[in-house]
Amino acid sequence: MKKYNYPIIQTLLDTDAYKLHMQQAVFFCYKNVHVVAELICRGPNVLGNYSNILLDQINMMESLSLTHEEYLYMNSFPFFKKEYLHWLKNFRYNITQVKVNNYNGQLHIRITGLWKEVILWEVPILSLISEIFHKNHNPEITPKIAINYLNLKLKKFFDSTKGLDLSRLKIIDFGTRRRFSYDVQYSIIKRLKETFPFLIGSSNYHISRILKLSPVGTQAHEWFQAHQQISSNLRYSQSLALKIWLCQYNNYLSIALTDCITMDSFLRDFDLFLSKSYQGIRHDSGDPIQWAEKALKHYKRLGIDPSTKTLLFSDNLNFKKIITLYKKFQSKINVMFGIGTQLTCDIPNVKPLNIVIKLVKCNGKPVAKISDSPGKKFCLDKKFMESLFQTFNLPFNGSK
Repeated sequence: MKKYNYPIIQTLLDTDAYKLHMQQAVFFCYKNVHVVAELICRGPNVLGNYSNILLDQINMMESLSLTHEEYLYMNSFPFFKKEYLHWLKNFRYNITQVKVNNYNGQLHIRITGLWKEVILWEVPILSLISEIFHKNHNPEITPKIAINYLNLKLKKFFDSTKGLDLSRLKIIDFGTRRRFSYDVQYSIIKRLKETFPFLIGSSNYHISRILKLSPVGTQAHEWFQAHQQISSNLRYSQSLALKIWLCQYNNYLSIALTDCITMDSFLRDFDLFLSKSYQGIRHDSGDPIQWAEKALKHYKRLGIDPSTKTLLFSDNLNFKKIITLYKKFQSKINVMFGIGTQLTCDIPNVKPLNIVIKLVKCNGKPVAKISDSPGKKFCLDKKFMESLFQTFNLPFNGSK
């Protein structure tokens, strides 16, 4: 088994942009909110044997801190506030918050603490698991091999889009969490920047800084999940989450995630004020064509010109899916595409891990994600899940 005598994660900024955006909102709005998060394997959990290597890497993260150059970089964005950045400069990972165990070959991870601190653990831990696993299973894979395969995919992409107007095509790297390795992700994004004019940014702040790309990201499911227990009324928790976000960021970072409690329930809450205020919405589960059609119908019903709004697709995309969705919707509404695992861990003979870390409790009480894909639904408390379904008038089948 491959051992490491160096830290894989070498900077606080080697994370998804929405983690830092959410962390700032939590810092100002919910300083004392306590959460619990757990690892979820959406496939066979055969990762327990890597628990000791993972623990060693987590322990190395304790010494990470924002450098002066990184601080100045973050300070260059108008939506980051100095009070938060000053706090972030003094932030250190608290390794006592993370419990890692190997139960009969299965990897179990539980993270407990203040939300403003716990929020930064998810992405680096997932990327650590992915890199440790893949480098043990596929030690022969190098960035050069990944680039060679990327070149083949890009050739196929350009061959299949000859004659198609791609002037409105915008693609973003969303591949940090389940990348093959940091080196592979960096090399792929660097090559895309050099040869692929449709790449407009990356969700990774570190890679964006190094390669001079735009960092892209808004909020994740946990923002809406936590509000299920922060809000005094469960029915209005989604609306509260959307409004608090607007108060924090005004005209910045205004793409809303739609599927924490299904697209249909989201649209019921996404009233005229919110629909006008947000630049657009993000797809992360369910049929993307049906989802987009619902979005178009929603904007038109409210008298909003869809051409002024944006749909960001981000669920298990590859170049073929992107072309299909672009052809269908680019003339009707602005479209963007966040491509993750199928970009940074798409290598012959490599099977990407399907792992996530999700909130399971907020302030000691259960939270849930319903989603528009049955396999992404999750809650530890069946009674709370049933209550959530009833509150939002959704059919409940009793499954976890």
